Amino acid sequence: MKTLTSKKTQLMSETVYQSLREIIVGRRFEPGQRINVEELARELGVSRTPVWEAIRRLGQEGILKNIPNRGVFMADKPLERVQDIVQVRVSLDRLACRLAAGRVNRRMIEKLLRCLPDQLKAIEKADVASYYAADIRFHRLICEAAGNSYLKALYESITTHVFPTHFDVLALLPSLYVIHQEILAGFSDRDPERVDQAITRHGDLLLDHLKEQVASEAKTRAMVRRIKKDSPSTRPTLRAKSTGKSER
Repeated sequence: MKTLTSKKTQLMSETVYQSLREIIVGRRFEPGQRINVEELARELGVSRTPVWEAIRRLGQEGILKNIPNRGVFMADKPLERVQDIVQVRVSLDRLACRLAAGRVNRRMIEKLLRCLPDQLKAIEKADVASYYAADIRFHRLICEAAGNSYLKALYESITTHVFPTHFDVLALLPSLYVIHQEILAGFSDRDPERVDQAITRHGDLLLDHLKEQVASEAKTRAMVRRIKKDSPSTRPTLRAKSTGKSER
């Protein structure tokens, strides 16, 4: 009986952990945002214990921060660190596409095809969160087609780190959508080289754009430091209190 209860507790903890990961990937929380643990427990229909266990695990992964006497917060990653994360994500995307190119079947292609209308609808509404949801679904299907459980686990882990961040991709969405069409066409034609060329462009587009953002942010920080250094002190000058007596 004790063993059964223990297994049930472990299953509950894992379910809550996966649910919280999906909430994070879905961009519910902004970088640095405080998370209300009690509200989260009510939403998931569980006690706070499995929620705190999920928070502990996500804290170890660097996704959440539990600050004593302040609360639980989303990690706020600097763009330089996001750049490192996206480099790994891009490499995993390429590997997944290479493996999937020789395994993908008609049923999987149909599933991938169903992701595209949702992506296009999100682009038309400039809805980045909805686009991310459809984008993640698209790339998860490719990982599934790749048939490598270790690759799939790595991809799930890195995806949680990529979202949410301050990486602004709104301007890239139309181009990414076109590349997704090209990837799908390569799968349909059983053309691994075409797939590889498309996913390479996909990665280059993300990394080049992120590199520009990192450089722009660094330039802004340098400008702010220079302004602070060159600006005169804004502290008021204290004058000696008048005694009311005239000097002779």
